[in-house]
Formats: sequence, structure tokens, C-alpha cells
Amino acid sequence: MTETILRNARIVLQDEVVLGSAKIVDGRIESVDPGACSVASALDLEGDYLLPGLVEIHTDNLERHLMPRPKTRWPELPALLGHDAEVASAGITTVYDALGVGDLDAEAMRGQPLGPIIAALDEASARGLLRIDHRLHVRAELPAPNTSGLFAPLEDHPLVGLISLMDHTPGQRQWEDAEHARVYYCGKKGWSPEKFERAVRDWRELQAEYAVPQRRFFVEHAARKGIPLASHDDTVVAHVEAALAEGVVISEFPTREIAARAARDSGMSIVMGAPNVVRGGSHSGNVSALDLARSGLLDALSSDYIPASLMLACFRLVSEADFALPAAVAVVSRNPARALGLDDRGELAPGKRADLVHVHLSPPPTSAAAGTAASMHPAVRSVWSAGRRVV
Repeated sequence: MTETILRNARIVLQDEVVLGSAKIVDGRIESVDPGACSVASALDLEGDYLLPGLVEIHTDNLERHLMPRPKTRWPELPALLGHDAEVASAGITTVYDALGVGDLDAEAMRGQPLGPIIAALDEASARGLLRIDHRLHVRAELPAPNTSGLFAPLEDHPLVGLISLMDHTPGQRQWEDAEHARVYYCGKKGWSPEKFERAVRDWRELQAEYAVPQRRFFVEHAARKGIPLASHDDTVVAHVEAALAEGVVISEFPTREIAARAARDSGMSIVMGAPNVVRGGSHSGNVSALDLARSGLLDALSSDYIPASLMLACFRLVSEADFALPAAVAVVSRNPARALGLDDRGELAPGKRADLVHVHLSPPPTSAAAGTAASMHPAVRSVWSAGRRVV
């Protein structure tokens, strides 16, 4: 039996914050006890916060490690281990590694075979090299002609726990304003204006040919395997209604409030980007996640492209959207876990998996210097994954 006791912590429970101690036994939380703890061997958190481990539903961070520069591929296992260390240090203990499947550009990251990546993940898991729990989020680009073929190595993989249905054709959804797409592709990817215009014409032709049959393929596959489905970048009510008819349970990054309200009325979980919260708006010119949070239209956050944004956005919800701290923490832990069918984690309660994060808030909440959200920063001090300290 292995036992760890954490004392003198502000423990964030489902409905309240208590000063007390938490006892971990064999990878599970055995008890959470308010008040002082006299066990000499207990680890003193000195009044800092103790949160449940964060549950990351969608991060492109592994892709960034695999291709740190355009067309520059990094070896799969070192890339995975670097990604694992980064997300763990951000307080994330369950991560759905988002792999884009399909791209009009065969040389792009998302147009490459997935076999080597999956082999690295299987090897790292078998050898016990990973700090936290990794699962897979398949991001299916429906208009790309190579999507179904690239997906083949993942059709029966047990770690696939989420499939999102995507269509990034400029002129609709995320790129409803095609000028934002032009800035993204010509700025980040270095495309010439001529290449972008050619790509838009190709996208529209391929969308007409491939999007509907490939959408049907992934919807039917998810139903057979019991895998949750997400609809990506819903913009209008019709997008949500179509997704609901297909069994979609998550509206991921709705681009307008009207789509988010339709998702709420349909019983879908609404997921927005944590960078949107931190920056105070969408980089694509879409709806503000903070505005949705203030309107009661936010269930979960995803770090998307910056793992550290998840913890920072959690505390921004408290200061800028009038969330109680337990409710804000649920947005990055319990809520995404439940949306994905994970009932064994996401909260600090007896019997749950011992995924915990020690967070120091600077300045601390009792300090006279504590001020606005911009002046307060949560710093991850320690992380436990299934009772094992990994940071």
C-alpha cells in the first residue's frame, strides 16, 4: 500500500473550498478532511490550492512537437515525451491528444500517415514512459480526399475517445470571414496570396465531393464503436440541428452565440478555447468565450494550442465572468470528464482517481496586493497522476 497525505491546502471541492487535508492510497483519494492535520510526514501545501487534475479535451500540442517548423518533422517518441512533460507541468492529468486527420496539402502535418505516431504512443505507454493519461481525439477534416484512408490505423485503436467533424473550407464555420483564413494561412504558414486563392477553389470543389460521404462514414463509425462525437465550429442553428440528428454530444468552439444557444437547448456540452478567455476574444474573429461564459453558455474549456492557458483561463472565469472557484474548476476538470464518459476523475472526492494539482496563486488570495485578473497568476507547483507525483 502506498499512502500520501497533503495538508494545509485550500481544497477545491465540487461546491466549496475548504482548508484541510487529502489522503491518497494506492492511486485513489481515500479521504478529504477539513481542519488541521497532525501527521508529521504529510506534505504541507502552505495554504495553496489543491485542485483536481485538469482534463484536456482538445490540444494540438502534440502536432506542434511533431512539426516544430513548417515541413520539419521531429522524431515521434521524443516529440511525444516533450508534449507529455509540457501538458503535465500545466496541471493536465488526462489529455485527449488531438490529431488532425486529412489535409488538402499532402506535405502538411495532417496529411501524413499516422502509423508512426500511434506506434510511439503504444510504445511509450507499454514502457511506462508517460507521466499522465493519454487518449486520442481524432479531428476528421471532411473535405480532404485523404481523410478516410489516413484514419485506417485508428479504426480499432482503443485509445480513440473522441471524434470531431470538421470542415475548414473558407467562407463558412470558423472561416466565415475568408479574410481571417487568408491572414492565418499567409501569415502562419507562409502561403502566397496566389496559393491561398488556388487552395480556396480546390477546397470548395473537394467539399462538394467528399464532405457528405466522409461525414456519414465517421458518424456511422462512432455509433458502432460508442465513441462520442463533436461538431466543430457550429455557426448557425442548422449546424447544431444536423449534428444533433447524427448523435453529436459536444459542440466544440461554436462561432456565434446563436449556435451556442441552440447547442444548450439541444443538451450538448459547449466547449470553448481557453486562449479565447485569456486573450479576451477569438483570434478568428468569432464569439468571445467570456461572453458565452457570462451568458451561461459554457460547459468546458480546451487549451487548444497553449497548454498553460487552461489553468490561467480557469482563474480568469472567477475574476472576469463571476464564476465561483468550484464552478470554474469544474469547467476544466469535471465537466469535460463527464462529457467524455469519464466518471472516475475530475473532482476531489473519496474513491476518485488521485489526479491532483498543487497551485500557488500569486499574489495569494489573502494578500493585500491581490488585485485584478491580470495581476493574479496561478503557478503549478506539483502534480499527481493516479497518486504518483509526476511534477
